[in-house]
Amino acid sequence: MLTQPPSNAPLARPRASRLALLGLALTLSTIGLIDHRAEAADAATEPELQIDITKIGLGKEVVITQGKKEWFMRVEVTPENSVVVRQEKQGERYLLDESEMHDRAMTSAEVDAAITDFINSVKTRQKVK
Repeated sequence: MLTQPPSNAPLARPRASRLALLGLALTLSTIGLIDHRAEAADAATEPELQIDITKIGLGKEVVITQGKKEWFMRVEVTPENSVVVRQEKQGERYLLDESEMHDRAMTSAEVDAAITDFINSVKTRQKVK
């Protein structure tokens, strides 16, 4: 003889499913909060930018470091031309490695402006992150 399940049995499964989903949602949201707090803590402990500028002949070189990140720019000036090299590294991996050549010597003011613009662009990108 077949017996009927108790009248509350059909409700037991949906209620258990809802509770399981609620538990999963709470767990995921807690993990998200912990991860967000960890990112904020990492950002707060990130070291300041170290900026070193060196005069090289008629040009200049700047090295900016922050932890494992490094930005580099060198402006070499000769009487015939100017070469600008830009690099960005994360650890040992190069993210950017480019150079450009100008067919004239850059003035001292142009070299200073190029270095200043590069430093400001790095600072701005770090603030945005």
